[in-house]
Amino acid sequence: MTRIMRPLDGVLLFDKPLGLSSNIALQKVRRLFQAEKAGHTGTLDPLATGLLPVCFGEATKFTSSLLEADKTYCALIRLGQTTTTGDAEGEITSSCAVKLDKAQICAVLRNFIGEIQQMPPMHSAIKHKGKPLYEYIRKGETVIRASRSVTIHELVLERFAGDEMEITVRCSKGTYVRTLAEDIGLALGCGAHLQGLRRTAIGRFGLEGAHNLNQMESVTMLEREAYILPLDSLLQDMPVLDLDVSQVTRIAQGQRLAIEAALLDGKVRLYGAGRFIGVADLVEQRLTPVRLLSSVAKNAACIE
Repeated sequence: MTRIMRPLDGVLLFDKPLGLSSNIALQKVRRLFQAEKAGHTGTLDPLATGLLPVCFGEATKFTSSLLEADKTYCALIRLGQTTTTGDAEGEITSSCAVKLDKAQICAVLRNFIGEIQQMPPMHSAIKHKGKPLYEYIRKGETVIRASRSVTIHELVLERFAGDEMEITVRCSKGTYVRTLAEDIGLALGCGAHLQGLRRTAIGRFGLEGAHNLNQMESVTMLEREAYILPLDSLLQDMPVLDLDVSQVTRIAQGQRLAIEAALLDGKVRLYGAGRFIGVADLVEQRLTPVRLLSSVAKNAACIE
């Protein structure tokens, strides 16, 4: 029996379970909501759990703010062991006794706060000549990679006992926490790998508003739909600009508008008759559309 998929717009804060890739998790959520179109913002490895925002329909047009946002993780690190992958899925490559105290660990962690250089791991989806790096490593090949700058805004030791420690990391986009775990282990002189990872926040969104598969499977479709946030919830950091009917029509037709508004230059959220219609650039009182809802563009085409 073919399942009928339907148009659906909005954002779901999804708590991804252990063992699923981000794409498989996305497809499970998409089928639960019978949504025609869906995408996620920010990949989590199967080893990782936690916040994975799923955007339905028109919301997929406005994901850049989440992709660029800082991320927060709770990371469990195994000291005294290194692995082939930098995490618990790899084979152990070295072992040593851990003879450290909390003060030593805190001193090393402080050195990782701020802008640091990271070497992207071979077990990653970063592409080289059109292919992700993990495809090369599966064939036993290693690619020369360039290090890149990332920023660690906050690094807190939450727990340390024996050969395990738990840290909270708030970092910029593009940060590999498994690489961070390896580098911390190297700096401590004992080696380390990432044992577990849970993403707790992306930008202003946190796990407190997230829902897991069990929750969603145990309720009706109507109750499930109540979990979906409006698509403009992705853009709450942008200032708001209300347009009248004439201005909405003109902006939908791709025209630039002269606007008298007490707003700083930059991107703004556009509303018409109290409804979100898209995003535009405001530069020196001139408004240029960037991304509009499809319904707005269609209505403008009908008027033409």
